[in-house]
Amino acid sequence: MHVPSGYGLHPQNYIAPSGHYPQGPGKMTSLPLDSQCGDYYSGLYMVPTQNVVTPNTANQQPGAQQMYGRGPPAPHIGGSTPGSFQGAASPAPHLHTSASQPCSPFVNHFSSPPMYSANSSVASQGFPSTCGHYAMSTVSNAAYPSVSYPSLPAGDPYGQQVFTSQNAPTVRPARDHSFSGHSTAISQPSPLPPPPSHQYHQQQSLSGCNTLSWSASGLPSTQENLLRNHTGSLATANSNPTNTVADSLSCPVTQNVQPLKSSPVVSTVLSGASSTRTPPAANRLAEPAASAARPPELSQQRGVDSSSTTSSASPVPNSYDALEGGSYPDMLSSSASSPAPDPAPEPDPASASAPTAPQASKIAKPFGYGYPALQPGYQNATAPLNSGVPPSSPVYSGFQQYAQQYPGMNQLSSSLGGLSLQSSPQPESLRPINLTQERNILPTTPVWAPVPNLNADLKKLNCSPDSFRCTLTNIPQTQALLNKAKLPLGLLLHPFRDLTQLPVITSNTIVRCRSCRTYINPFVSFIDQRRWKCNLCYRVNDVPEEFMYNPLTRSYGEPHKRPEVQNSTVEFIASSDYMLRPPQPAVYLFVLDVSHNAVEAGYLTILCQSLLENLDKLPGDSRTRIGFMTFDSTIHFYNLQEGLSQPQMLIVSDIDDVFLPTPDSLLVNLYESKELIKDLLNALPNMFTNTRETHSALGPALQAAFKLMSPTGGRVSVFQTQLPSLGAGLLQSREDPNQRSSTKVVQHLGPATDFYKKLALDCSGQQTAVDLFLLSSQYSDLASLACMSKYSAGCIYYYPSFHYTHNPSQAEKLQKDLKRYLTRKIGFEAVMRIRCTKGLSMHTFHGNFFVRSTDLLSLANINPDAGFAVQLSIEENLTDTSLVCFQTALLYTSSKGERRIRVHTLCLPVVSSLADVCAGVDVQAAICLLANMAVDRSISSSLSDARDALVNAVVDSLSAYGSTVSNLQHSALIAPSSLKLFPLYVLALLKQKAFRTGTSTRLDDRVYAMCQIKCQPLVHLMKMIHPNLYRIDRLTDEGAIHVNDRVVPQPPLQKLSAEKLTREGAFLMDCGSVFYIWIGKGCDNNFIEDVLGYPNFASIPQKMTHLPELDTLSSERARSFITWLRDNRPLSPILHVVKDESPAKTEFFQHLIEDRTEAAFSYYEFLLHIQQQICK
Repeated sequence: MHVPSGYGLHPQNYIAPSGHYPQGPGKMTSLPLDSQCGDYYSGLYMVPTQNVVTPNTANQQPGAQQMYGRGPPAPHIGGSTPGSFQGAASPAPHLHTSASQPCSPFVNHFSSPPMYSANSSVASQGFPSTCGHYAMSTVSNAAYPSVSYPSLPAGDPYGQQVFTSQNAPTVRPARDHSFSGHSTAISQPSPLPPPPSHQYHQQQSLSGCNTLSWSASGLPSTQENLLRNHTGSLATANSNPTNTVADSLSCPVTQNVQPLKSSPVVSTVLSGASSTRTPPAANRLAEPAASAARPPELSQQRGVDSSSTTSSASPVPNSYDALEGGSYPDMLSSSASSPAPDPAPEPDPASASAPTAPQASKIAKPFGYGYPALQPGYQNATAPLNSGVPPSSPVYSGFQQYAQQYPGMNQLSSSLGGLSLQSSPQPESLRPINLTQERNILPTTPVWAPVPNLNADLKKLNCSPDSFRCTLTNIPQTQALLNKAKLPLGLLLHPFRDLTQLPVITSNTIVRCRSCRTYINPFVSFIDQRRWKCNLCYRVNDVPEEFMYNPLTRSYGEPHKRPEVQNSTVEFIASSDYMLRPPQPAVYLFVLDVSHNAVEAGYLTILCQSLLENLDKLPGDSRTRIGFMTFDSTIHFYNLQEGLSQPQMLIVSDIDDVFLPTPDSLLVNLYESKELIKDLLNALPNMFTNTRETHSALGPALQAAFKLMSPTGGRVSVFQTQLPSLGAGLLQSREDPNQRSSTKVVQHLGPATDFYKKLALDCSGQQTAVDLFLLSSQYSDLASLACMSKYSAGCIYYYPSFHYTHNPSQAEKLQKDLKRYLTRKIGFEAVMRIRCTKGLSMHTFHGNFFVRSTDLLSLANINPDAGFAVQLSIEENLTDTSLVCFQTALLYTSSKGERRIRVHTLCLPVVSSLADVCAGVDVQAAICLLANMAVDRSISSSLSDARDALVNAVVDSLSAYGSTVSNLQHSALIAPSSLKLFPLYVLALLKQKAFRTGTSTRLDDRVYAMCQIKCQPLVHLMKMIHPNLYRIDRLTDEGAIHVNDRVVPQPPLQKLSAEKLTREGAFLMDCGSVFYIWIGKGCDNNFIEDVLGYPNFASIPQKMTHLPELDTLSSERARSFITWLRDNRPLSPILHVVKDESPAKTEFFQHLIEDRTEAAFSYYEFLLHIQQQICK
C-alpha cells in the first residue's frame, strides 16, 4: 500500500498557494476531527479541489522599490537636547554622525520581481498525516499580507543620532522592502595612564562564581598562528588626546491619617532640598577630558607605548566614556588605515596633545539590500471558479502523482558545480537539502551553535557561545560579499550571565592597547617577550614589567601564560581610576499600587511574604538601603528610621507638585531598621483592605521616586495593576478589540506619551533603573508604561488576568519570579562598550539601555537575565587579515561595592567565498537578530511590513545560495544544511504573539512579547520562538545525564506538528515561560496514575498546574526532567496539564508551528510560498 505523501508530483492544474488567505466569516469553517481506524485525520492535509487561477501580473510597477534609511542629521550636542539628563553638568559637545545614505541590514538593492496575485481561497496543503497519529483540525484560513512599505516618519524626539532599538530612524521615501538602520562614526578613544602594581590571585567571585584553576602550559603554537594570521600592518603611533579619566503628618501606620495639604511650608522644604542636594558625578554625559602631552620617556619609544592603565597620579576622569576608554582613535584618520613600517617615529608630543578637529560626517557604505515590494493585498487576483465550494473530504481520498519530479540527490550533486558532493570534500554545513522533500527537518537533539572554523588552539580559547555569538561564524571579507550572501551580520550578547566558574583578576595594572583601549586577551600576538600586537587595531604595545611575572607558576618571562591571555572571559577588579565617585551602596525602592483594583488582585500578600522570606538575601553589604512608597490617588511615604517604635506613614495629596516630606528617613539601612521593615511588610497587606480609591497616580509616584533615588541611584521596583488615571503620565484606553483581526494594521504599538521615556532618561542619568511589574486583568497600555524600563535598563514583568485566588498559577508564577528577582546578582552604575576589528562597525543596538555614545551603552542596572544584540557592517575590506575579533567590556559596581570589569572576547575567521559564508551561518543567532529588527520595524512602520520583511529574508538568502548552484530545476527548493532550519524558524516567528495576525492576540500581550524579544538572551528567546516538544510517557535512563546526583532523562525532540501526537501518548511542550503537558485520550492508565496521581483519563481535572511528588519511577523521571528544564530560567514557567478534547487545548495547538493555525501557513505551505517567490 502506498502511503500518502506530500512530496510527490504536482497535479497538472495545481500551483503552490500564494500565501494570501483572506480573512472573514464564511471563507472556511472548522472541520471536525474524523476518526478512522482509531486515528485522527483532518482537513489539514488535502489536495486542492478547486480550479486554480494563474498569477495575474496586471498593474505591475517594475521600478517600484522601497528603502528605509536615514538622511544626514545635524550633529547632536550631548546634553543640549530635550533628552539630556536633569541635574547633570553641562557636557562639552560630543559629536555624533550618521550615514547619509539609506541602509538595510543585508545586501545590495535590486529591482522588484514581477508582482503576482493568486486565488483567494486555497485548500490547506500540508504534509499528509500518517496512520496512528493525531492531526489537528483546520482553524481558519491563513493570511499572508503582502504590502509595500509606506513612508512614515519615525524620528527620535530626543535628538539621539545613534540608531538604537529605542531610537527609531528617520524614514526616507520608501524604496525597498528591508529592515533599516544606519552606521555611525566611531568615537575618539579615552586611553588611561597605568596604575603601579600588579598581582593575580584566585578567589571566590562575589557573584557566586568560583575562580578557575590555571594550568601553566604555554601556547607557542597559538601565538605562532596569531602571528601568521594577523597580517594587518603595524600602524604608526598616531598620537591622540589622552582622556583622563516637609510639611508632613507623622503617625503610626495603624492609625487613620489625614492627607497632607499643600502649604507655604512645603516650598521651604522644597527649596531646602534642592539647595542641599548635589547631583552625583555619575550622571554626567561624556565630556572630553583635558589633553596632555606624552611624557618625554614615552616619546623615545618610536611608536611603541606602554599598554597599562592610568597611574594614581593621573587626573581623575570626568565621564564614563573617558573612564572605560574609547574605541579607535585613528578610525577617521587616513594614516591609521595605511601600512607603516615598524618601528615608526613617534609624532611630536605637542601635536599629540592638540585636540583633533571634528570630522565631517562620513558616508557609510551600504550594508544591506532591499526587499522587493510585494503587491498589496493581491487586489488584482481573479476569484477561482468554485471558490465557494468546500473541499470534498476532510481526509485524503487517495494519493495523486504530481506533474514534475523533484530532482534526487544524485541530480543535485551533479548540478552543484563547485559545490558538488562528488568532487572535493565539503563541510556538512554545505550539504544541499531539498526542503520540500526533507520530511523531518528538525533534528532530534538540541541545535548547538556552530563551531568557528579555527585551529584547535583558538577553538579552545574562544568565548562561549552562551555569552557571545555572531550570526556568521565566517565573516565575509568585503561588504560586497555580505551583500551577495543576503544574510544579517550581528552579535548576540549575554554579558552578565551566571557562570559557575569565572576567572577574577586583582591587578593594579590592567593591560590594554594604547590606541584602541582593547583589553589584552588570548588572541593578541606576542612579537617577543616585551611587545604584543593588538588583535583589533594591530598596534604594537609594550608588555608592562609587572605582566612579565606569572603568579600561578611563580615564573618570570612568560606573559603568554598569564590568565588574561589564557581565557576569553575574565573579570578584573578595577582600581579607583575606573570610578567617577566612590561606589554607592545597593539601594532598593519599592513603589506599590494600593488602589481598589490592586487590593482586589491580592498581589500585596505575595510580595510582602516574598520580601520577608528574602530580606536577608538581597544583594548588598552592610550599607544596603531600602525604602517603600505606596500610591492610589495620593502618595504615601514610610518613615522607617531607626529609633521609631513603629513605621510612620506620610501622605502627600498634592500630586501636581510632588515633594519628599522627610528625605533623610525614607531610605533606611536594611540591617539597622530591619525590625521596622518587617513590621511594615506584615501590616501592608491589610492596611488598604477597605479602600475605595479607584484612581492611580503612577506618574507622580515615579516623579517622587526619582527625587528620592537621585543622590545615590539604585533600583526602583514598580507594581502597577491598571491604567494610570491621575496626574502626570495619565493614559486612556487605546485598545479596540474589533480591530484585532486586521492583518495590515495593528495600531498603538508605540507609546501614547513621552512622559515615561523622559522620566526613564532622567533616571538613567542618575544611575537609577526602573523595573515594572504589571499585574492587570484589563488593558493597561504596556506600550507606554514599558518605556520606563526600556530606557533606564530595567526589566518588565507581565501577569495578565492576575488574581490571587481566581488565577492561582499566575500567583505561583509571581511568587517564584520574585524569589529570583530579589536574590539574583545585580550590577550598578554600569557601562558596556563593544569593540571590533578595524574595518567593522556597529550601527544598531537592541535591548534595554541608553546609548551614551556611538559604542557605549549606559546601564543603570545590569542583571544576569539581560540580553543584547548589535548589528554590524563592513566599512573597510578585511583583505589584510584572516581573523577578526570582537570584545565587549562591562564596567559595573557589584552589590558589595567593588568596581569590576567583565570582558568577553570572540575570534572568528575571515572568508572570501560565498560558499564559506553560507557554511558559517548561525541560524539561531540570525533568527534572534531578525526578530529584534522586526520589532523595530513593527513600531516604526507597520506589522505587515515586518512580516513581509521576515518572509523576504528567507526568500533572498535561499535565492543567494541558489545563485551558486547551477542546472537545478526551478521546482526544487534547495538550502545548505546550515540554513535548513531558517524557513522553519521564520515561520515560527510569524506565528508568535508579537507578529501573528488574527483576533486572539490582545494588544498588551503583543507588546509584552515584543519587549521579551528585545531583552531576552538567545538561549531563552529561542524557546519562545520555537518551543521544544518531547514525548514523556516513555522516559528511560538511556542517554540520561547526571546533574547534582540526579538522573535526568533526555527524550528526543519531536517536530511541532499534530502528526506527532498520538492518542496513546503524553507530550511535554517547553515554550520558555510556560510548559504544557498534553495527555492523549487513550494514554496508558499506569502513566496517568504514576505521574499525575489519578486513576484514569476521565478523572484528570480540567485545570491542573502541578505534578504531585509520587514514589514511582515514572514520577521521578518526569519531575527530574521538568526540574532540569526549569533551572536557570529568568521567568518561572507555568505548568498546564491539557487533556485531549478539552477547551484548554487551543493554546497548546497554536504552538504547533508546522500546522496551520488561526492566520498562517502550515510549514509545507510556507515552503511552497517561498519556492514560488524564488522562482518569480
